[in-house]
Amino acid sequence: MAGGSSTFHSPKQRKRVEAETPTTMKRAKDGSAFTKCESCKKDIHVGLIDMHDCGMDSKIKMNLEAQVVEKVIEVKKPEKKRAASSTQKDRKSKKEKKGRGSNKRKRPPTAFFLYMEDFRKEFKEANPDNKSVALVAKEGGVKWKSMTDEERKPYVDRAADLKAEYNKAENDAEDEEVKEENDTEEKGIEKDNRESENEEE
Repeated sequence: MAGGSSTFHSPKQRKRVEAETPTTMKRAKDGSAFTKCESCKKDIHVGLIDMHDCGMDSKIKMNLEAQVVEKVIEVKKPEKKRAASSTQKDRKSKKEKKGRGSNKRKRPPTAFFLYMEDFRKEFKEANPDNKSVALVAKEGGVKWKSMTDEERKPYVDRAADLKAEYNKAENDAEDEEVKEENDTEEKGIEKDNRESENEEE
């Protein structure tokens, strides 16, 4: 795609609107939704008879309209689906649902989030009565955008240091996992070798 991004954006959730449904429904005398025009011999939807024009005179049109019967119908609204209720015991915590290990480290904060930690403290001291989280975030974002690179530098440097520590710890953890896997494989091979030696004897 030219000029477009390669990421997929999910469609916006649409607002559910209750439509007004008519309480009467037009039908032909035989109950069908269509009736035959005597002049042009075409099937015409009974709801559109007043718009049908095939060069017929008003007598034929009156005859068509006489074939239409209005039936009162009862419209049933579909019931909303409800989620199956579950007890506290059945529910899993977020960590269990994600399937990640409990020893998984949290990613380090970005420079902006490090800045926001400091900004929240300053903003709370300046505005102790403010309870709006959105206002704090908005003011912090506006101030962050107006900052120069030199003003952002301490936060960027601290974020880079934290990211380096995180990457080092992740690599160490991966190395340990690989080492543990190799150890278990070697133990399995040794066990198989011992079993095969015992079978030979």
